[in-house]
Amino acid sequence: MSQLICPFCSIASARIVDSDDLAFTVRDAYPVSTGHTLIIPRRHVPSFFQIDDAERQSMLALLSAAKKELDRLFHPTGYNVGINDGADAGQTVPHLHIHLIPRYPGDRTDPRGGVRWVLPESADYWSRR
Repeated sequence: MSQLICPFCSIASARIVDSDDLAFTVRDAYPVSTGHTLIIPRRHVPSFFQIDDAERQSMLALLSAAKKELDRLFHPTGYNVGINDGADAGQTVPHLHIHLIPRYPGDRTDPRGGVRWVLPESADYWSRR
């Protein structure tokens, strides 16, 4: 995907919730929970492993700020933080972004395992002992 058609490279400024010179924060256009937020580097880069230290620090600072704001606005009781890095990991937009997904009581019958459910056959390790 070229930068000209990358949805994150051409995101409307009105959607930006927070930002600095290296990264910005938006609410996910297809949220899985109330407040689902993305932290995105300004530079078009597909992988977390291709950003430099300054970009990483920027993104992690924005992640922390977003969590504080979501706590204030929505009062979640937990979070999932994740990156889909590469097509085989489920990445559909080849521009790095961190998902900050607020979690709420009862949003899943049994939330144990969290991100482990990306591979459902391997997720439930606690009841197979």
